[in-house]
Amino acid sequence: MGALMRQITYANAINEAMSEEMRRDGNVFLMGEDVGVYGGAFGVSAGMLDEFGAERVIDTPISEAAIAGTAVGAALCGMRPIAEMMFSDFVTIAMDQIVNQAAKMRYMFGGQVSVPMVLRLAGGSGTGAAAQHSQSLEAWFCHVPGLKVVVPSTPCDAKGLLVSAIRDDNPVIFVEQKVLYKETGGVPEEEYSIPLGKADIKRRGSDVTLVAYGRMVPLCLRVAEDFATQGVSVEVVDPRTLVPLDTETLTASAKKTGRVLIVHEACRTAGFGAEIAALIAGSAAFSRLKAPIMRVCGLDVPIPFSPGLERAAVPTPERVAEAIRVLLK
Repeated sequence: MGALMRQITYANAINEAMSEEMRRDGNVFLMGEDVGVYGGAFGVSAGMLDEFGAERVIDTPISEAAIAGTAVGAALCGMRPIAEMMFSDFVTIAMDQIVNQAAKMRYMFGGQVSVPMVLRLAGGSGTGAAAQHSQSLEAWFCHVPGLKVVVPSTPCDAKGLLVSAIRDDNPVIFVEQKVLYKETGGVPEEEYSIPLGKADIKRRGSDVTLVAYGRMVPLCLRVAEDFATQGVSVEVVDPRTLVPLDTETLTASAKKTGRVLIVHEACRTAGFGAEIAALIAGSAAFSRLKAPIMRVCGLDVPIPFSPGLERAAVPTPERVAEAIRVLLK
């Protein structure tokens, strides 16, 4: 990536990625509820209908099963659909199409077909949308062989990873944390892509490794800055893609610092952080650890509507800081 950068929002970065790929490849199209005239529930596809028309920016019926099923069929026929689920919670209605069809067809047909589709999910809490519209479900999809899972934390990553996801010949679950849509960051002016399966060290350090993804990354970076004023060097590693997972970068950081804290918004029980912890515990980094691997995660509760309770249900800077202090003892 070159030096020419401008500040744009996470939402605009996703819009740019989709638009550039649709200009580059006539087989790419966008479909979902209110993605056209309305410009998307969170404004992500604003202006795309005017440029590409209703045949390539398709407002669908309110049926997630139909959206996912149509995307699978279109991908099998050589198209590259981008299907948007207005809220990640709604994938429950389309799990057969995603888990039993999209994820398995390339394997079951011996590689004679591919399913190059991207399923964009607006996930996570922080908007007061309550229990049925605020979940972080990425671990579900990581459990299914055949699916790739991407969770970008910055506008730059969101654009570069989405470009790679659209060009990939496999189904990709692309999780967009809703609170991040309005966040701004530097994004190159020229076209670029970021390969799937490559983590990014957002901040280098030597005393503690924080592993975080999605909106927990900026939270962890703020905590790391606070600890720097106290003479504690905190490294923040963002996997960016959970499947494929960059095991080398994660284990190398754990080996270097000897202390690992994993932070994610999803519920603690069976969350993806447990997989990362098991990975590090089973690697050469284990013998270098100076303290047990710790996790700070969302509570095992439905996300409350109450703003105060909603904030308490997911990791806070205070909880992350306290865990770091425990690791340093």
